[in-house]
Amino acid sequence: MDVKQVLQGTLAIDGAVRSNAETQLSQAAEADYAGYLVTLAQELADESNDAAVRTAAGLALKNSFSGREFARLRELQQRWLQLDQQVKNTVKDLALQTLSSSDHRAGSTAAQLIAAIGSIEIPLDSWPELMPTLVRNVSEGALHQKQSSLVAIGYICESDDNELRESLAAHSNAILTAVVQGARKEEPDDDVRVAAVTALSDSLEFVRTNFENEGERNYIMQVICEATQAEDPRIQQGAYGCLNRIMGLYYDKMRFYMEKALFGLTIQGMKSDEEDVAKLAIEFWCTVCEEEISIEDDNQQATAEGSTELREYFNFARVATQEVVPVLLELLAKQDEDDADDEYNVSRAAYQCLTLWSQTVGSQIVATVLTFVEKYLRAEDWHYRDAAVSAFGAIVEGPDEKLLEPLVKQALAVLIGMMDDQVVQVKDSAAYALGRICEACSDAIDPQVHFHPLISALFNGLSSHPKMASSCCWALMNLADRFCGEPGCQTNHLSQHFEASISALLQVTERPDADTQLRTAAYEVLNSFVTNAANDSIPLVAKLSEVILERLEKTIPMSQQVVSVEDKLALEEMKTSLTTVVMAIIQRLEAEIRPLGDRIMQIYLQLLNTSGAGSTVPDTVLGAVGALASALEADFEKYMEAFVPYLYNALANQNEPSLCSMAIGLVSDLARALNEKLQPYCDALMNYLLNDLRSTQLGNQFKPAILQTFGDIAHAINGHFEPYLSVVASVLNQASQVSITPETNYEMADYVTSLREAVMDAWDGAIVAMMTSGKQQNLAEYVPAIFQLLNVVYSDPNRSEALLRSSMGVLGDLAEAFPNGQISRYYREDWVSAFAKEVRANRDFTQRTQDTARWAREQIKRQLAGGTGVQMS
Repeated sequence: MDVKQVLQGTLAIDGAVRSNAETQLSQAAEADYAGYLVTLAQELADESNDAAVRTAAGLALKNSFSGREFARLRELQQRWLQLDQQVKNTVKDLALQTLSSSDHRAGSTAAQLIAAIGSIEIPLDSWPELMPTLVRNVSEGALHQKQSSLVAIGYICESDDNELRESLAAHSNAILTAVVQGARKEEPDDDVRVAAVTALSDSLEFVRTNFENEGERNYIMQVICEATQAEDPRIQQGAYGCLNRIMGLYYDKMRFYMEKALFGLTIQGMKSDEEDVAKLAIEFWCTVCEEEISIEDDNQQATAEGSTELREYFNFARVATQEVVPVLLELLAKQDEDDADDEYNVSRAAYQCLTLWSQTVGSQIVATVLTFVEKYLRAEDWHYRDAAVSAFGAIVEGPDEKLLEPLVKQALAVLIGMMDDQVVQVKDSAAYALGRICEACSDAIDPQVHFHPLISALFNGLSSHPKMASSCCWALMNLADRFCGEPGCQTNHLSQHFEASISALLQVTERPDADTQLRTAAYEVLNSFVTNAANDSIPLVAKLSEVILERLEKTIPMSQQVVSVEDKLALEEMKTSLTTVVMAIIQRLEAEIRPLGDRIMQIYLQLLNTSGAGSTVPDTVLGAVGALASALEADFEKYMEAFVPYLYNALANQNEPSLCSMAIGLVSDLARALNEKLQPYCDALMNYLLNDLRSTQLGNQFKPAILQTFGDIAHAINGHFEPYLSVVASVLNQASQVSITPETNYEMADYVTSLREAVMDAWDGAIVAMMTSGKQQNLAEYVPAIFQLLNVVYSDPNRSEALLRSSMGVLGDLAEAFPNGQISRYYREDWVSAFAKEVRANRDFTQRTQDTARWAREQIKRQLAGGTGVQMS
């Protein structure tokens, strides 16, 4: 094999050449992994090689022990660790050697390779010389070596591997020494400074110890603030990015620096002609607002819980309102008519910041913004007209409602009128502002005065220009959600507009100039109108079902006709949108959908049969099947034989986690719909679910859903659950052992809480199943473990209302299952009665939770008295 030729082939434009080259590399790796790595490392380090060959060698090396899937990543990392130490040393030495290459691409590629190896070896402390070497390169090396070494440090620090991140804290001094030295204004080479500032941003999380030291912190902040004044905009961008991260990580240390420098520096940055610099300076204030919103929320919760430990809160946004908000308002007018709808520019960044500012400081912002709005709402320059409309929409969430309501009422007619502006950007912003009002300030909308002109203006906007589709549709959905009335009401404010609205939306989806985005948005609005339809609109929903089903049927043969990737994606989007509308119709019509059941299920089966690997359509179809099963209940049984193979395939498809997740949820839907009629399929379903539970491919977030599904199956099939009880009990006991420690982060704590809730739900299902079939003695051996978990829940402050309600259900159901006092000794523990009393007495909980706790308390009393339990309805 000609290595150089093969490596060049991996970068070829011709797909066949590229595929052949990649196959040869894979074969070489399988045949002699150690030799493969050494050869590639030599090609990377060889200065006589073409730059493309060196880059390809480095990328192939990096890919040899890094993967997207966690299981694959761990497999590749283990393969590296099992290599002979001499081989590993050779590859590492050649990679470090390449950092000094005058070829920037080779140095950068070597940096990625070093980061990939470092992520494996640093947590194991098996490459102790790496960080000292990189630091020495920065202080003593040539320019290229400095830059590449800083890039390597940045790549290492940006990893999201938890073990690596913990290990890096031990290297904080070395990391900081290198990156601060490279970032100083005294560094003559701009490329080195750029790499250093980038690495500094990536390392900020690991230098917390250094940041606690005032002297070191002052020096770091000085270097970063000086970097905002560099002539090279790349350095400025990096510096503002650092300030952004620092504010998010170290808000409590920022008061001095805000007063001395950051107010002025960030305002200066916001006014920069360099768009990327201006956006990052704006984002700094977004971070300030997000932090202050979070701190206020945390402090309110702490106060409510009686805690006196409150986070420091400096009111940075409130203090800076008069200086920063006028700058943001001016920046709103920096739109470009050629910008794409989803392009994140200075104007969009300013809008986002203004929205957050309003939520942070509330009513204080109103006067400044209103002055701007009144000045420019009728401006000849459309940029300022658009900015005025956007500014008003940005502040409808945050200020006091009593202050906002009269202002919104006064502005509504003007905003509706601006839907007829000559400039589409202004019309789009007006639609979005109206959507914000519908979402955040709907009480200001008088249905008798505003509803008809508002809905008419939005539909006119929707049909007038595709650019306005997203904003108009979002506003219409908010309007429908806010004016739908109580569930099951006979009529609502949508009713008199329902038929015309449905007709208009169907027309929009068939417009010749309608792109996928417009069609999708229109179908989303259709969903919203169907979901929120009052009873007097039900006949129109039934009529709509015929149109949507006919359209969905027509998409099925089209799967064989599309050729291009773009057309295939558009067809998939169409199928998904139509299936979602059918699901909304089923959920609204409920049992009245029965006459269409056969036709709908036939379409669903055809969609599943014609969808290829990787398609998103099956996810939606499984959700829609769940809706149909819920509507038809036991009558859905006639479709099971034809449908269940697709369900099994989805449960087994761990390579597509979203599809597998939908399938797990669908099993619960089917259990609730079919009850004991699910029993013939349960052996297979339980096997698939247990395999998914053991899977290393599926994340932890799947486990609670699977455990809850066990409970749903038990509820459904009652005594037929007996064969599965022992294996499920073993799984539940194992899940119960996962605990929260003082070091547990919030995400893990939430996971443990949801896992315990799922365990309780599963036990509840098993208890009821055994009790209703007279087989409760099968539960006796598991009672100690159940009470042990209940005691853990009682003692742990990290618990949700849902977990407490489930716990009360288990306590009560166990008592009913053993009414003659067989397990009364467990109920005599003091904490049991205290637990039920505590949950029952919490007035912040819903009535349902309080009622469950009250019933559990009665069952506990009966156990203690040795009496007979009473069935809970």
